[in-house]
Amino acid sequence: MISIKSTAIAGLPLLEIAPSGQEMDQLPTVVFYHGWTSCKESSLVNGYELAKKGYRALLPDAYLHGERKSKEELTGKETVFWDVVTKSLEELPGLRDHYIEAGLSDPDRFGVAGLSMGGITTCAALTQFPWIKSAVVLMGSPDPIAFSEWLLSSTWVEGIEASSDEKAAYTKELAALAPISLAEHPESINNRPVHFWHGTKDELVPYQMTFDFYQHIKDQPYANNVSLTTTVGAGHKVPYLISVEMSDFFSKHL
Repeated sequence: MISIKSTAIAGLPLLEIAPSGQEMDQLPTVVFYHGWTSCKESSLVNGYELAKKGYRALLPDAYLHGERKSKEELTGKETVFWDVVTKSLEELPGLRDHYIEAGLSDPDRFGVAGLSMGGITTCAALTQFPWIKSAVVLMGSPDPIAFSEWLLSSTWVEGIEASSDEKAAYTKELAALAPISLAEHPESINNRPVHFWHGTKDELVPYQMTFDFYQHIKDQPYANNVSLTTTVGAGHKVPYLISVEMSDFFSKHL
């Protein structure tokens, strides 16, 4: 049996999922981040699979998402994407501290995962927090600058329209993403187990960026525990078996 609890930590709404009967135990913990315009409930299958393996899964609503927004707030704002990612990075240490101080999370067994925007958040978190023991990135880009440049010329978010001046300003802001770019700081992986999954026909987060990054780092000493699964022909949707693969990865590496 699996326990699902809706709660809020310092104003951050989240779902806490754990094996029934172990809700108050100290457990290895994974924070799982959802995608753009989605919500914590959309990630329940991932939390469920983690709890089946004995983990505490924390599924937060990202800034301006779920209980924290109305959908209209995101329409037509291409720059807000990185505000959302940055806010998640700001909130993650406090969320971890809360569960460790409450005796509910093992400080030495704390992981992060996510899909799409959540996968991008996970990559960024790896550059900032050495206490992340292992991570899984589902169809997320490790290169925020290249992804942003691609985003400006794509139809990734329906309704985005930006003037040439706005695009020029956005391009200048990309330099601020360098500190959270895993592509620019791959050494921050530091031999931690990190698994990527991506489909070759992903129309919203380009597969090639993930593949090129993996090819670039896979023989480096800091990337001995990095792996990539490719699903040929898969688009921008995480299959159920990949959620199982994600939980299996953590069961071996967290």
